[in-house]
Order: sequence, then structure tokens, then C-alpha cells
Amino acid sequence: MKDLINVGLIGLGTVGSGVYKILTTHKEDFRRKVGADLIIKAIAEKDPVKIKAIGADKNLITDAKTLIENSDIDIVVEVIGGIEPAKNLILEALKKGKHVVTANKELLASHGKEILETADKKNVDIFFEASVGGGIPIIHPLKECLASNKILKIMGIVNGTTNFILTRMSEEGCSFEEALKEAQKRGYAERDPSADIEGRDAAAKIAILASIAFNSRVTASDVSVEGISKISAKDIQNAKEMGYVVKLLAVAKEANKELEVRVNPAMIPIAHPLASVNGVYNAIFVEGDSVGEVMFFGQGAGSMPAASAVVGDVIEVARNIRYGSSGKIGCTCFRDLNVKSIDEISSKYYLLMKAADEPGVLAKIAKVFGDNDVSLASVIQKGPQVSTLRGAADLVFITHLVKEKNFRTALRQIGELDVTSKICNVIRVEETDE
Repeated sequence: MKDLINVGLIGLGTVGSGVYKILTTHKEDFRRKVGADLIIKAIAEKDPVKIKAIGADKNLITDAKTLIENSDIDIVVEVIGGIEPAKNLILEALKKGKHVVTANKELLASHGKEILETADKKNVDIFFEASVGGGIPIIHPLKECLASNKILKIMGIVNGTTNFILTRMSEEGCSFEEALKEAQKRGYAERDPSADIEGRDAAAKIAILASIAFNSRVTASDVSVEGISKISAKDIQNAKEMGYVVKLLAVAKEANKELEVRVNPAMIPIAHPLASVNGVYNAIFVEGDSVGEVMFFGQGAGSMPAASAVVGDVIEVARNIRYGSSGKIGCTCFRDLNVKSIDEISSKYYLLMKAADEPGVLAKIAKVFGDNDVSLASVIQKGPQVSTLRGAADLVFITHLVKEKNFRTALRQIGELDVTSKICNVIRVEETDE
């Protein structure tokens, strides 16, 4: 059994600096938890400002290639993000028999198969708890604690930026643009927030979760994605009046040996546990056939929460090295399930539109819905609006479950009616009893 386990850290950014702080601050605790000394042997970082900020010993600093080739290093921690050079560095480390811990959701969601299969061949660990949910434990619970379950559904808020924006819109009644500016000012949103607000970040995360939960490979490109940039203050208010809250949801579920995997804004009942998850917090709701419904909640991003998950993985890898049990949980994608096209997915829908305020309008619209097998659950007319569209009334529709392609065909035909002034927005409605 090894008495000294060496870690090589690639990247000293937001997460990497947190990893360094935790590993150096709690060395004595980790020695007792692991049964061996756990130390940082080398750091690969080009930015002198980041190196100076953490006060690292200059003798630890090297380049990534040299770090990976160092035969003394047992565990490589990759926290630089992106596809390249991270992919090449991780694969090289695995091929050299080193264990790897990463937080790289983008890489795993697109190239996870190659990386996990390489780790399997070399009988080494590749852990990535921080890739989804930051400090929230979810990868290990799915692979281990819930392994006795057939997972039926995963539904989560997995992006703190969009959750903050929607929370501010709900609480303050502000516009999407105003809420985004506040998120950027507070450091919750990047200067280019497109990956968050257009749903791509959440798509990578749900691809990873779906692959693990349903034991079938899902990549980010398989996920149907819609962002939140079209959500208006009026949509938020209408949702409140009908007993709903608007959230950006990542959803994955299995039915008839097919998968449905998507990211989209959705109205959820105010009584649902996810409805009260506000600000930058994340939560992941899991339904299993034996355990029932469980929810994982916490801070989904930030230096220390994400670093907490990374170091937790490092400790587990170190224990496996110490006791000779590495590689025991590898790739679990032993099934090959089809991911349904968005056209074949069934949902309930909220539709906000403006139409002429005159007799017969609802009948014309209802006929189009009926011709396309769209059943309506409720219709609300909110009266003529004093605006550039004089004489137009707001109409709010909620449908029953309907196939996407049927609903979109009906929507296109409604948009062509002479009584239709504007199709304002469409949002899915997630019910817990569907």
C-alpha cells in the first residue's frame, strides 16, 4: 500500500485555485481519511498572475506535458475546461496509467465514450463529479447509491446563471435584458453569456446525467435545446396567475426503450420542489422505481463548491490507489437506446398570442388546434391592449399533452390566420402527474 500519493494539477483558474486551497489547507485531515499523504507534486499553469495569487512554490510549476510524463504523479487533475488541449492531455495521462479527475462537462458530453473506454483499458479511475452540479453530489449517487433502481426520470435546474435571471424576473418584474445585466454585474454571467442563456451548458450536463442514469450513451448533440432569451415579464406574470413558476429545466426520461433528453424553459407547478429553487442555486430531481423521488440541492458553481467535488473525487481515487481497488466503476453505458426526435416528444404547452378582439376569433383558432389533434386545457382572454396593435387582445392557451410536430404545425397555421396579430411565446408545461 502506498504511503504517499502525488497529485498533478493542470489549471489554476476559478476551480483550480479552489482545489489548490483545499488540498493544501486540509493535508492532515486527508492523510487520516486516505491512510496516506496526499500532496500536490506539480502544477501546470502559464499565467504568472494566477500562480502568484495562490502563493504556490515556484518549484511546483511546470508545463502540462512534463507534468503528465512525470512518473511520480499518480493523479492528474484537469480543470482548464474546453475540448483541446484538455482531451489530448487526459487521454495521454490515462494511457500512461495515471488516474484522472476532471470537471470538464463539455469534453465528457462530446467525447466521454473515448475517454471512459481508455480508462477501462488501463484499469484506472476517471472521475468527474464536478462536471454536473458543481458542489452537488449527483454522479456518484447515480452510479452507486441509486444503482439498485431503474431510473425513470431526471429533471433539474443545472445552470445558476439562468436560474438567477429567471428568479430576478419573477421577484422584481424586470425584463430579461435587465436581469441579464444584473447577473453580469454580479459576476454570475460571462461577458458572452450565450452558452448559459441559450441552454448549451445545461445540455452538456443533462447528456452526462442521462448517459449514467439510463446506461446508454447520450452526447450534447443529441439534446434538444431551447434557451431563455425569449422569456418576457408577461410570461412570468401569466405563469404566476396560473399557479406556475418558469425555470430552465434539463429533462431526461425513458419510455418504451427510447430516451427523451431536452433543455427548455418550462412552467412547473408552484408546489413542486424545484419551483422554490432560486438565485444561483441548482437542484436535480431524480425518480427511481424503488427509491421514489429524491432531490439533490446546493450551489452549482463557484470556486469552492466545484473544488469541493473535485477534491472529493481525488480523495476517492487516492483511497482506491491505497487499497488496490482502482477501475472498479468504469463506463456503464451497456445499452444502446434511441434518443427521440423533438418532433416525437409530447408535452403540454403554454401559448401567448395577440389576436383581433372580435367575435369568432376563438372559434377559428380552436378549429386549427382541433384539426391538428391539439386538445386545449384552458383559454384565457386578457382584453384588448392599448399598444401599437390596437384592438388586439392577449390570448393565453394551455394545452393537454400533444406531440411537438402537431403543435408546431397548428402554431404555423394559426400564425397565418387573418385574425392573428402576433405569436408572442410558447413555453412547455411540466406537470408531475404526466
